[in-house]
Amino acid sequence: MGLTILAAGTSIPDLITSVIVARKGLGDMAVSSSVGSNIFDITMGLPVPWLIFSAMQGGVPVAVNSNGLFCAIVLLFVMLLFVIVSIAACRWKMSRVLGFTMFMLYFVFLVLSVMLEDRIIICPVSI
Repeated sequence: MGLTILAAGTSIPDLITSVIVARKGLGDMAVSSSVGSNIFDITMGLPVPWLIFSAMQGGVPVAVNSNGLFCAIVLLFVMLLFVIVSIAACRWKMSRVLGFTMFMLYFVFLVLSVMLEDRIIICPVSI
């Protein structure tokens, strides 16, 4: 849960720039920025420190331990599908309904992820 709060805090600059761009009428750029920065964080922010750690330890692999990791990944892809469907349902236009839908999808994802991590919900598949 603490990492979720930390992640939200590190996204504040992205949020501010997205709001500024959206107020200028460039909603597509704002959405692209928020999605792109998260993709960059996941594809660079995770592997680079792990690569450096592994190189410093003589090639020892980094063990990633998380309860329900497989289910969290599946949940992430399901939420991505819901995001795409909700954007398409709003005819690819930003609106209050779409914003509320995105907020609710994030909240559901956050709650389910915490429940998986705290073993309130048990993932049937273990990797």
